[in-house]
Amino acid sequence: MKFITIIGIGLIGSSIARIVKSIDSNIQINIVDNSKENLEQCRLLKLGNIFNSEINVKIEESDLIFVCTPISSYEQIFNILNKFELSKAIISDVGSSKVKVIELAEKILKNKIFVPGHPIAGTEKSGPQNGFENLFKDKWFISTNCNLCNEKNIEYINSVWQRFGSRTITMKPKAHDSIMAITSHIPHLIAYNIVGTASELEDDIKSEVIKFSASGFRDFTRIASSDPVMWRDIMLSNKDEIISLLEKFNSDLKEVIDAIKNNNGEFLVKKFRKTKDIREKIIEAGLDKN
Repeated sequence: MKFITIIGIGLIGSSIARIVKSIDSNIQINIVDNSKENLEQCRLLKLGNIFNSEINVKIEESDLIFVCTPISSYEQIFNILNKFELSKAIISDVGSSKVKVIELAEKILKNKIFVPGHPIAGTEKSGPQNGFENLFKDKWFISTNCNLCNEKNIEYINSVWQRFGSRTITMKPKAHDSIMAITSHIPHLIAYNIVGTASELEDDIKSEVIKFSASGFRDFTRIASSDPVMWRDIMLSNKDEIISLLEKFNSDLKEVIDAIKNNNGEFLVKKFRKTKDIREKIIEAGLDKN
């Protein structure tokens, strides 16, 4: 890893830049972003060596290219990358859905190496000023196979993320998307809707909701403050898995509504105990220290 290009310098991209600089200050970092404000922030923060508002021939020096933009930008980016000679470069991404991304990459990228990837890390904040060096420490990085890479390419990308402090695993794209739908995408969708419902209450009630917000509702507001464009793209790119699980969720929710209507306390206790068991397993696995 001597010359890397980061396309999209938000939270994830800027965190990659920070950790690469800490690993080896001799690695050249080419930052590409269509926001002049983001590029200026990166200059001030000294996150890179080269700053460009568009992808140009400099990218041909890259041995590693990270695509860190919203997924809706991938088609345009892949088409541009396809115009350059990238024989020594591995292209990877950080998107939260994989099946549609892989279909797009395999359709557009010719004679290129592409390793789909997804770091399970982030915060509700965005922009290069909010990235930090330890964002990926002890977090999972998931790589997936596709027709544009081989096992050696995947192992290399995994090794890069291990240097970033991540735990790595490789899985099939559909399995990744199913897991992310239930563990990340639908929880975000629920958070957006709960906070949206609160925002539509009458003004006097709404002000009291804000005043007396318990930790559960505050967690929802934190999640719902995430980047709307990024989450729009995630929902649309993984819609098959999300819709399938939402239909199951709606069925389960109807059972809860019926139990409350019918004063079926036994059903509710059984339901709550089942979910409590899952919470305890998460703590046992060391995924939440609280």
